[in-house]
Amino acid sequence: MVVEEIIRRIPLLNEGERFVLGIDGLSRSGKTTLTEKIKKELQKKSIPVVTYHIDDYVVEREKRYHTGYEPWYEYYFLQWDVKALKKDLFETLEKESTLVIMEGVFLQRKEWRSFFDFMVYVQCSRELRFSRESEETRKKIDKFKERYWKAEDYYIATVEPERQADFIVKSSL
Repeated sequence: MVVEEIIRRIPLLNEGERFVLGIDGLSRSGKTTLTEKIKKELQKKSIPVVTYHIDDYVVEREKRYHTGYEPWYEYYFLQWDVKALKKDLFETLEKESTLVIMEGVFLQRKEWRSFFDFMVYVQCSRELRFSRESEETRKKIDKFKERYWKAEDYYIATVEPERQADFIVKSSL
């Protein structure tokens, strides 16, 4: 089972040690579902774990829409305050003395990658990910083409997340 294989890769932590596991993948690939399954299994084994979701750190709408940049650029570069995230979240993680799971899109960006001890990439086709959107959301295909998919293509081309990941999970459900 994939969850057990990932858990086997997590070292036993001594008092005061920390381990940061990243769950990376594109939108609707299954990152949150995988994170919850890992967390549940760890809790069954009485292993304390803290989870963070990158989407909890999205900036206000006016900072990421209609900024004068192309929509894909806004999504990739302006969706989060990258510098603040690095300072306020990722550098804080270095002080944690526990197992931390951080999940979200674009986690392997150069600004963040060094904060992770082990990176999982959830691989999922664009077609399957899009089919997981609500019917109403799928009607906004132009937004996907101009904003989300172009940003994802940029990430894949420049960061090569599958190549950099320590472990790849194929999402097919």
